[in-house]
Amino acid sequence: MNRLYYMLIRKRAVQVLALLLAWPALLFAQDEKPLAPVTRTYAITNVNIIQGPGRKIDMGTVVVKDGLIQSVGKGIAIPPEAIVIKADSMYVYAGFIDGLSRTGVMKPKEENKDKVKEPGNPPPDRAGINPQVDVRGFLSPDDKSVEELRSIGFTTAQVVPYGNLLAGQASIVLLGGTSADGMVLASKSALYSELTGASNMYPATIIGVMAKWRELYKQAAQAKSYESLYASNRAGLERPTSDRILEAFYPVIDQRQPVLFKGERLLDAHRIFTLKNDLGFSLMLADLKEGWPIVSKVKASGAKVFLSLDLPEEKKKDGDKKEEKKPEPKKDDKPKTEFDVEKEGLEKRKAEAIANYTSQAANYNKAGVAFGFSTMSAKTKDIPANLRRMIAAGLTEDAALAALTTSPAQLLGLSDRMGTVDNGKMANLVITEKSYFHEKSKVKYVFVDGVMYKLEEKKEPKKEEGETKTSIKGSWSYSTDSPQGTVTGKITLNEEGGVYSGKISNSLNNIDSNIKNVVLSGSELSFSFGFESPDGLLTIDVKVNIDGGTFSGTMAAGDAGTFPVKGTKDPKF
Repeated sequence: MNRLYYMLIRKRAVQVLALLLAWPALLFAQDEKPLAPVTRTYAITNVNIIQGPGRKIDMGTVVVKDGLIQSVGKGIAIPPEAIVIKADSMYVYAGFIDGLSRTGVMKPKEENKDKVKEPGNPPPDRAGINPQVDVRGFLSPDDKSVEELRSIGFTTAQVVPYGNLLAGQASIVLLGGTSADGMVLASKSALYSELTGASNMYPATIIGVMAKWRELYKQAAQAKSYESLYASNRAGLERPTSDRILEAFYPVIDQRQPVLFKGERLLDAHRIFTLKNDLGFSLMLADLKEGWPIVSKVKASGAKVFLSLDLPEEKKKDGDKKEEKKPEPKKDDKPKTEFDVEKEGLEKRKAEAIANYTSQAANYNKAGVAFGFSTMSAKTKDIPANLRRMIAAGLTEDAALAALTTSPAQLLGLSDRMGTVDNGKMANLVITEKSYFHEKSKVKYVFVDGVMYKLEEKKEPKKEEGETKTSIKGSWSYSTDSPQGTVTGKITLNEEGGVYSGKISNSLNNIDSNIKNVVLSGSELSFSFGFESPDGLLTIDVKVNIDGGTFSGTMAAGDAGTFPVKGTKDPKF
């Protein structure tokens, strides 16, 4: 009897012990959260510390703790819990700040929408009027673009939702984190807008877009004024109706929020300044590409400006061939043809345009205009090289660093938290092998809010024998939606000595028009041509992105509007 009793007791003890041993595993299975890092303290030693433009500490130490820079300098004691990064003469900078992009912003899925019954008075969302939309609803920390931009040293970006006329509310986000909310540093940092019209409905033209902007702004000002009157004395007054579209303008009217306008071209910039002067809002002009003629205007306006990091493709030079002396023309040499003269003139204009683009940042710096940079239309992989091209065109390295760090921090109201490598600032850092602006420099580590990202060197895949770069040369079939309906035609592109020319036809008048000002920058193609309309000759500006054998983009017909265009390369027979 006693033996049986002890056997039962022993069996029960084994069962209890097994349950206790399994309990942690059961808990972990129910809540599979990633383990917290062993320590949030790092010490970057033996590193060249570029605290800011013109401020350098040779072979010093930076200590990061709990997401903040704890100490910077020489002879600093390293905390015993710190993970030590032996930088060995590398360089550390404050993390770079992007003034305008869609990094980490998911594009809404296109839905099959019914045809608008009244194109002259479409629903606001179909007309591109969505100022109440918050970009936070479209953020994803897992988006590939976050890692790509972070890999070249950017740690912070002002991002905006997709859309045209009034796309919605911008936010300043950190390029790290595990959740959309965790990325956000400052929400509703600006009201984002573009001078882009709707397709086949009002407002489709630039004139219509500007008229609608004024109308909405003045309606909002009137509605806000009435709300204030009603709040002061409600007796005998009809209650104001709620309107989220107009309410989105209230912080702008109160000067508590700027309008962030994308304005690449010179004419767009002039139009944006016209709106600013007429209505009186605070302006951030971003992704500016053709801003060199209006440096003084920008400076006098007090507008905050972010220059585009996108540059036209640089003409390749044959460095191996020495410049040879041109032989004297012989008597029997053929005279220059009209084509030769036109080609030389085109080459000269193209070289002058590229020089203006690359020297723009230097001109703004010389004029004393503080500016940041925008990555909106730039290819991430081209940005370091484009910065070096700007420096070669006259921008100093200190000025380039300021435009990446201290200036955007000041323009976005972040100077108390980032922009320099100083005690108490957020641990947003980039560590490079050599000076960041050195041609062979590589980013090795990036810190975002104290979280370390180590960059592994990626090996470029070997090209298969016979593999060549996609060429735009050839025939393309295109279609575009215009007020006259769907227009189709052919685009024929020729190339000779790196110079492109061609013709474009259309189904409206079946006339071939010469293509002018052809510029190929990476996968972005732009050109213009003349179109005979009932109102006279109209200049059409085409801008498309090429993806293999297809392209998509826009055709801008001045005040007649901007329309989507897509095309496919015709097969060779």
